[in-house]
Amino acid sequence: MLDILKGLDWTAALAALGATFLLQWILQPVATRLKLFDYPRGRRDHAAPTPVTGGLAMGVGVIFVGLLLSPIRGDGFAGFALAACVLLVVGLLDDRYDIRWYWRILAQVTAALIMIYVGGVRVQQLGPVFGLSEMSLGALSVPFTVFATVGLINAINMVDGADGLAGMLVWAALLMLSAAALYAGNELIAERMMILMGAVAAFLAYNLRFPWRPRAKLFMGDAGSAFLGLVIAWFSFRLTQNPGHPVNPVLTLWFVPIPMMDALVLIIRRLRNRQSPFNGDRNHMHHLMLEAGFGPTQAALALTAFTLLCGLTVGQAMRMDVPHPALLGAFVLMCVGWYLLSGRRERAVSFFRRVRAVVHLPFPRRGGGHPEKP
Repeated sequence: MLDILKGLDWTAALAALGATFLLQWILQPVATRLKLFDYPRGRRDHAAPTPVTGGLAMGVGVIFVGLLLSPIRGDGFAGFALAACVLLVVGLLDDRYDIRWYWRILAQVTAALIMIYVGGVRVQQLGPVFGLSEMSLGALSVPFTVFATVGLINAINMVDGADGLAGMLVWAALLMLSAAALYAGNELIAERMMILMGAVAAFLAYNLRFPWRPRAKLFMGDAGSAFLGLVIAWFSFRLTQNPGHPVNPVLTLWFVPIPMMDALVLIIRRLRNRQSPFNGDRNHMHHLMLEAGFGPTQAALALTAFTLLCGLTVGQAMRMDVPHPALLGAFVLMCVGWYLLSGRRERAVSFFRRVRAVVHLPFPRRGGGHPEKP
């Protein structure tokens, strides 16, 4: 593995890190001029108006590096860049004017269709999920891919409610996807994901809280969460639908367990209560953790550690030939367990208080989070 890592080209990843870091600094006066700020109000309890240009910086940085330095040129990159631009533009409009939810969904569907028809990325086989050699979706391939892409985008948006959380979870997912790509012998996709890891790392330098900086300096905004949702969908589908270097789709579920589980449970609960699934609230997992005494950085670290543990455990289980349907069933059971536990808010908060009592994490509690828009 060390030999493989040494053989990878790190130039584009470092360039994406540098470009994104620089763009975040350059875009600060742009945020002021265009009023691209997240203001404390209602359920948004951060301390001061905060720029939301982190997503734009990541997107532009990745596209810039892709055009100039990276091997992703000419291999569906035009589709990725075009889909990303659609989401970034609509996301920035949403961050500025708080547009209606159906315009966001329309943009997400459009981006998914661009990914399919311009980028050539779609879900065609689900056989490995159920332990079968073949199970072609056929005519259902396009609607399934669109549904899955929109779902992932909104899952990342919904988990973007505490400083550093969405960025760390996406970075951890990209790390594990890269490891899976290397294990499957697909070094090219691993190098491509490293570009995104560089951009997200630069964003986290502005978004995480540190002992010397009590609050985030920058948010990713809806433009950023949509962009990162597209990134996870794009690389998950490219990796699991590659016949030459196959990775089981079940594994990718365990690389993003927190966003998927949190989104699924809340959407089901909102529908059962006859509420719109796009209604914002403070019932997300990270909000319950904050109420239980976790600080934003503590919550981000704990959930990222859980994500890495899930990915490592399931990856080893696959190496030990544990049946893939059993791993899918375990994910469903975990979602059911969280649905039951979070059915009563005080019970979930009490659970996280007990977890906090036995897990010692750095960074004291300071402030709260910022939930997704309704």
